[in-house]
Amino acid sequence: EHRPEEDVLKVVQGYNADPQVHGILVQLPLPKHINEKTILDAISIEKDVDGFHPQNIGCLAMRGRDPLFVPCTPKGCIELLERYKIPIAGKRAVVVGRSNIVGLPAALLLQNRDATVTMVHSRTPNAEKICAEADIVVAACGKAEMVQGSWIKPGAAVIDVGINAVNDPSSKKGYRLVGDVAYEEAAEKAAYITPVPGGVGPMTIAMLLRNTLEGAKHTLKARKH
Repeated sequence: EHRPEEDVLKVVQGYNADPQVHGILVQLPLPKHINEKTILDAISIEKDVDGFHPQNIGCLAMRGRDPLFVPCTPKGCIELLERYKIPIAGKRAVVVGRSNIVGLPAALLLQNRDATVTMVHSRTPNAEKICAEADIVVAACGKAEMVQGSWIKPGAAVIDVGINAVNDPSSKKGYRLVGDVAYEEAAEKAAYITPVPGGVGPMTIAMLLRNTLEGAKHTLKARKH
């Protein structure tokens, strides 16, 4: 936490040069004295298993381009939809939140699968009305239970990316974990909904492992040529 930015850059550069390392992940957020953009930009794109390199995001945003890696949490959201055979093409999707880590790439992934996508954020008027028209809702705004039951269209698929600690005197820890969706209310209307914890979190880890495996395959393929 107290190491200078130069030390962190040296570690990243060392991993970039190490052929035995196939993936580099930077745990965000970083301490305030370290520039997040500088560190993320320093990661070799061939080892960017988080999928946050500008070139990876750029390829994700362009039709006909394939990024080397897709950000793990949004990738896990799509994996859930596809594994449960929930239609995406032609459906209305709303992403609540516009972060570089989840909201933006999730919207791009849905759009690439032919959904009609709307991003709802802190400056969006009538957010509840817009969300209530969606067949697919991805909640990633970082605010505990912001998405109420009234925001959910009957039969919708709801993916709750959020994880927030709220006070709960009845719990031994004094708090409990909730998502960005008011689960009990939303579950009454949604056809599919992910729990918190235990929903998107394990998928993020699984997709990170998949990306790391793909990174190793890229390296081995490059060595053969």
